[in-house]
Amino acid sequence: MKPYSHSNEPSQDNLIELPRLQETLGYDVLDGDPRCSIRIDRGTQHSASRLGVWMCTPGIFCCTEKGDELQTIIEGSLTIILEDGSSFDFGPGDSFFTEKGERVTWKINETVKKVFFTYDSAA
Repeated sequence: MKPYSHSNEPSQDNLIELPRLQETLGYDVLDGDPRCSIRIDRGTQHSASRLGVWMCTPGIFCCTEKGDELQTIIEGSLTIILEDGSSFDFGPGDSFFTEKGERVTWKINETVKKVFFTYDSAA
């Protein structure tokens, strides 16, 4: 078993910093300099399914989702803005699902840490 919670348990550490979003194909930074880090606990970056922890500092960026993903916020707050302009606010304990190919704007209000499970049938 691997617990994921809002506490600062050691199981939430050991994240690896990712390249800057400005330098990452498929990401458009709209405001700030959001910096992301990740830890993949099951699978790999190229597996059909992945489970892990992702963290991002404040900023706003758009991206096209690379797989179907269930996400649960364990720290921080963010607003997700969809292409139709509708928006949703999320904080600790909230979960949401994004679909592969969906274009989403992420507004990270307060550094966010989330647990994710991603599935990509094309991987």
